[in-house]
Amino acid sequence: MSDLKISVVVPYRDRADNLRLALAALADQTMRADEFEVVVGVVDDDQVDSVDFADVCREFAGRLDIVSVRSSRPWQVGYARNLALRQASGEIVVLMDVDMALPPGCLAGLYDRHFAYGQRICVVGQMIDYDNNTGDVASVEVQPYEHYRKVLADLEVTGTGDQDPRMSAEHVIPWSFAWTALIALPRAVLTEHDLWFDPGFHGYGVEDLEWAYRVGRTGTPIVMGRDFFGVHLPHVRDVAANRLSEGPNYRYFLRKWPGMDVELACAFGDFEANERYPELRRAVEAAAAGHGGRLFVVHLRFEDRGELEVGVLGGTVAARPATATNMEILPLVGLALPFRDGSIDRCRVHGAITELPAVYRERVLAEVRRVSVEA
Repeated sequence: MSDLKISVVVPYRDRADNLRLALAALADQTMRADEFEVVVGVVDDDQVDSVDFADVCREFAGRLDIVSVRSSRPWQVGYARNLALRQASGEIVVLMDVDMALPPGCLAGLYDRHFAYGQRICVVGQMIDYDNNTGDVASVEVQPYEHYRKVLADLEVTGTGDQDPRMSAEHVIPWSFAWTALIALPRAVLTEHDLWFDPGFHGYGVEDLEWAYRVGRTGTPIVMGRDFFGVHLPHVRDVAANRLSEGPNYRYFLRKWPGMDVELACAFGDFEANERYPELRRAVEAAAAGHGGRLFVVHLRFEDRGELEVGVLGGTVAARPATATNMEILPLVGLALPFRDGSIDRCRVHGAITELPAVYRERVLAEVRRVSVEA
């Protein structure tokens, strides 16, 4: 077992103001400085001002044990996390984005409440003052650390209430609220199950949900940490640019792990997916009654075209046609499909889809129209 209790893993690119505040909050931790380390994965694609990064780190010399690992390849948050994770040596890994500031008792409280007895769980932290990417931020007025120190100290006294909506929302799909802006789990779970971030995700979003999905598949409980929180620090943001990459990333996630939970999140987002999951399961079971209670999507590839069968009843999937070069059977309803726009030549919707409630039926038909040349 490591002598270090915690490794705080931070991906970094060109946010010196956020980094300074995040490190200041870590330097204020009540946990002894020799009981935790900060490991920063720096991916700069030749655009980061490395002097700024180094200067910020030097401000905390003697107060924090900071390890940095650097790559000049193009920015990718998952790759930056992997760089840092492979250098982490603490018993517990805290994944934290550079735009988070933790209250003084955070690390000590996290360890004592959740990990001191060798618990193998994944604890999701609260994000205070995070607006869930609902609006652009063109510029930011940087507040001094003293401002955040007071906010954090007050929250430790008053509690966070329901400021992070994930803490009070319906939580049926374990991985769906596991955003890696602040999350913790034993390093042994990571290394035993090769839980590195998938470099196939590009741009904004979803790479953390797919990672958390794999955490859940190991049997590790994913729990919401009401007593584990940080304050989200403001930064410039372009919502349209984020959404542009989020859609393809969701489809990549669905391609890797096709299933009702993932397609619900792709179609409706994580909050609504949790609310709808029990209802959809009942609706699918009713629509496919007598056929195992399941619906499938069948993807056929022919030499000159691709075809899709949506709403195929369980137990009725036919053998691959002799002229087809490939046949893929996906355990999906069709609410979200892991195919590019206009990439399917012909799509057939089976009658079971008409038995679904209107909100799901319409979503399936919209996806069919999106992927089909001819519906």
